[in-house]
Amino acid sequence: MTSIDQVATLATFGTAWAVLSVAHNLADHVIGQTDHQAAGKAAPSTIEIADGVSPRRGWGACLRHVAQYHLVMAAMLALVWAVLPLQMSWTGLAAGLAVSVVTHAFFDRRWPVRWLLEHIGSKGFAELKAAGMNGMYLTDQALHQTALLVSALLITRL
Repeated sequence: MTSIDQVATLATFGTAWAVLSVAHNLADHVIGQTDHQAAGKAAPSTIEIADGVSPRRGWGACLRHVAQYHLVMAAMLALVWAVLPLQMSWTGLAAGLAVSVVTHAFFDRRWPVRWLLEHIGSKGFAELKAAGMNGMYLTDQALHQTALLVSALLITRL
């Protein structure tokens, strides 16, 4: 038999994950990133590093995007929490958003995504940029969604 507490936990998890997914799409593709941030967040390239450019270049653009993105996330979570009787805590929200901040910044530097694809035997997918498909972008989005699943679990259980 399912208790009301179990149902509330499941409802909170489902809602948290749905809100994080919607907020991710809105923040990553519409209002959480400028063209400048998108173009600069992964800099520098391996060629630029070989030419002497600092590997720290690009972190400013990346962190500005991550901050803007998470303002959207926090606002949407706060709106839903204000409207629905969800069993969330400040500790869970902080932990869930912290996981999202760290993983989002890491994946958006792009080299970790490329490294992963190259090391699981998908180097060709990392280079795919044809027929409306982009392997790096699709992998980036899959990794973000996976991190958001972990965030939703933390939001629900802490």
